[in-house]
Order: sequence, then structure tokens, then C-alpha cells
Amino acid sequence: MRAVGKGVRRTTSRFGSRLEPFMHVDVQLSTGRNLDVVTQVETIGAHGRHICEDYALYTVGTVMLETAERLVEAEREPSVQQYHLLVGAVRALATRAHAAGLVLDSYLLRALAIAGWAPSFTDCARCGAPGPHHAFAPAVGGAVCGACRPPGAAAPAPETFELLAALLTGDWAVADASAERHRAEGNGLVAVFCQFHLERRLRSLPMVERV
Repeated sequence: MRAVGKGVRRTTSRFGSRLEPFMHVDVQLSTGRNLDVVTQVETIGAHGRHICEDYALYTVGTVMLETAERLVEAEREPSVQQYHLLVGAVRALATRAHAAGLVLDSYLLRALAIAGWAPSFTDCARCGAPGPHHAFAPAVGGAVCGACRPPGAAAPAPETFELLAALLTGDWAVADASAERHRAEGNGLVAVFCQFHLERRLRSLPMVERV
């Protein structure tokens, strides 16, 4: 839902700081002519300061917010699963529960799964042949066997497949124990997979890659 918060830039605003990015809030709106108007805000989770004071966390969080906006474009249509997933990811980012890159990749994979694009990291995404397999093709849906492997498919390390599967299912014991090289490889695969299925480039994602 889109709404306007009138006078939030004034120092006397009653709820200006509560409408900062990454704040989890309960908002009361009144119906306006073109946009609804914010009339009351109550804080549920004050994550804004914890994320905005760290550039790495901020860029990761921005990608999550942009992705959520892309996946839930229908105005006033509830998407409860996407909502709870985003709230949990932002909270994990603010509390530094896990490495920021892992939180981002886990969020992206699970958000896409909820939207209907669940990747496969074990069985072949095309023919269903049991894995593990050694190739990854975003256009096909993830891991592919030798017979289904299209030209240009990536060949990630087996540990990278294990990491991505753990991030999709929320197995944080495996994810947290992963090596940096496998995290970097997985991050690239998740970015390509995400942007392929969203059919557009995430404007905030290159900022994370620079970090």
C-alpha cells in the first residue's frame, strides 16, 4: 500500500523517525483522494538505526526491500508469506544473527520460492533425475543433469550447491559453517537466478557487489 506521511521532515513531526527505511511499524491510514494519508504510527521493530549505521547492512537491506516491492506489485493485495519472510530477514540483518550476504541470499531464494520460482539444488530441475548434479542453469530452474545441461551452464562446487540448499531451507548450521569462496560463488548464482526470474535488473544489487 502506498501512502503519504505529511510533515514527516519537520522536527515536530509525531512519527517522522518511525517511517524511516527498515522500520517495522503498525500504520493507521485515512483515505485520501489520490494517496492514503498516514495518521498514526506505532513501532513494532526499530531496525532502522542498526541497519543504516552500517553501509554493508544498508545495501543488503535495500536489495531485500526492492525485491519485495517487485514481487508484490499488486496494490492492496495481501501477501502474508512474503511479509513475514521480509520482516524476519530484516530482523536477522539488524541483529547480525548471520553474515549479511547469507541473510540476503537466503531471503532472495525463499522469496522467489514463495512467488513460484523455487530452485532445485539436488535433483535435475528439467527432468527430475536424482542428484547431486554438477551444473546450474538459472533459466531451467537450478541444478541440471548432464543430459539436460544447456550451453553456458555454470559448474559450481558441490559445497556451493550444499550451501544454497541450506539457505533455501533455513539450515543455518550448514550455512554459517560454509567457506568464503563458496559463499562468493553462491552469491553470484543467486543474483543471476533472481534477476532472470524478475525479468529486470535490481538497481541496488551492484552496490552490494562492490562491498
